[in-house]
Formats: sequence, structure tokens, C-alpha cells
Amino acid sequence: IELENLNDATDDINKLETELDEAHTAFRQLLSETTKRLKEILHKVGNSCVEKARCYYEALEVAREAQIKCQQQAQLFQRASEIHAAAKETVALAESRFMSHQHEWNFDQAWQDMLNHATLKVTDAENQKAECRREHYKRAVLFHDAKKRLLQLEEKHRRSIIKARPYFEVKAQCDQMLATQKERVECLQKAIQDAKINYATSLRRLEEISNQIHQQRRDYGTSNGPREPGVGAELVSPQKSSNYDIEFNQLNGNKVKDIMNNQLKKYNRIQDYNVSKYLKIFVLVK
Repeated sequence: IELENLNDATDDINKLETELDEAHTAFRQLLSETTKRLKEILHKVGNSCVEKARCYYEALEVAREAQIKCQQQAQLFQRASEIHAAAKETVALAESRFMSHQHEWNFDQAWQDMLNHATLKVTDAENQKAECRREHYKRAVLFHDAKKRLLQLEEKHRRSIIKARPYFEVKAQCDQMLATQKERVECLQKAIQDAKINYATSLRRLEEISNQIHQQRRDYGTSNGPREPGVGAELVSPQKSSNYDIEFNQLNGNKVKDIMNNQLKKYNRIQDYNVSKYLKIFVLVK
């Protein structure tokens, strides 16, 4: 079974590395095509126009990120407010229920522990709500500042922004495609790493099995003592008989070692691929 696992791991590594080669080739081809395409648009629009508008489109991306984070924090604050309200309602219901049955129930330690636990939940929820409120306010201020700067840049470079819009729209599409391809490369690299770990594990288990077999043979020979000489044993000297046993054990041991050595040779031929340094597309077209 372990030998089959070893062979399967080898096949997986070879297959994944082939796919990784193809992914690297696709990334380089995509990078070349997008660079060429952006240079053509840059030539039509004009480099000076693009440089003037660049600060606006960078600020636009910052404003979008700030808006997303502000919205996410608003959702967290809403959730914290709901949890706080539910915790307060639990305490109020418990107190109301006890007051309506106080002539029947005793305010014992169990009731005290329950109310303390519910009150503690209210306090924790209130602290979480306050923290979310502060974080939401901070995110809202950042978004407001980013939007304000965006409007200032738009007013200052309006003509360049309009003229350079095709360039930055295509650039955003190219960046997205490159990011997707890069993600695939990284995913394949992770899969290869996992496959190599499985390979090493199977190889180690196979070696352990081989060692156990040899140990069992040695233990068996020790427990049964020396064997009685068989028919024709008088024709073989004790020294030759010992040599025959050694050769026989070496022959059986070498069969397992040959299998392991062959697998080790395959494993050593597997080359690790270094992660390519991905160039930022906007650096290439500057």
C-alpha cells in the first residue's frame, strides 16, 4: 500500500509541476500582452496626461477601499447593537419573571448566579458595541477625508482625468487578470508542496516497514536458536553455511533497498520551482 502511495504521490507531483509550467507560461504571456496593450493606449492618450491623472485614480482606489471598510464596520456595529439589546432583554425578562413568582420561588444561589451571568453578558456586549462605534467613527472619518481629496483632485485635473480614463480602465482589467493568474500559480505551488510532503511520508513509512521486517527476522532467529543441520549439511562447511545465510539476507534486504533507492532517485529529479517575481504592470508602462 505504501509503495502505491509513493507512486501516486510521484504522479501527482509530475502532473502538478506540468500544470505549474503552463501557468507560468500563461502568466508571462498575459503580462507581455497587457504591457503591449497599455503602451499602445499610452501612446494615443499621451504620457503627460496619464501622469497628471494618475494621482486621481490612485485616490479613487483609496476612497473605494475606505468606503468598503466603513460599510463593513457599520455592519459590525449593527450586529453588536443587536447582541447588546438581546442581552439586556434577557436580564429584564429574568427579573420580571422572578418578581411575578416571588411568592413561590426563593432567590437562592442559582438565581443569583444566573443573573450575574446574564449581567456579565450585557456588560461585554456593551463594551463590544462601544468599541465598534469608535472603530466605525474612525473608518467614517477616513472615508470622508479620502472622498474630499478625490473631489479636490477631480477639480484640479478634470480634463486629464477624462482623457486618460480609457488607459486606467484597461489597466484595472489587466491588473485583475494578472492577479487571478498569480493566484492560480500560488495554488499550484501549494499543491506541489503538499504532494511532496505526502511523498516523503510514504517513503519514511516504507523504510520503517523494511526495518521492522529485518528486526522480526532477527528476533525469530534468536528465539528459535540455531537450526539443526539438514540432509547434506555435512557437505557444506560451517563457514560456507554462514556465508550463504549472509548472502541470502543481503539479497532479500537489497530488494527493498532497490525499491527505495529507485523512488529516491525519482524524488531527487523533482525540482522545486521558485516563485516568479511578479512585476507590477504600472511600473512596466511608466
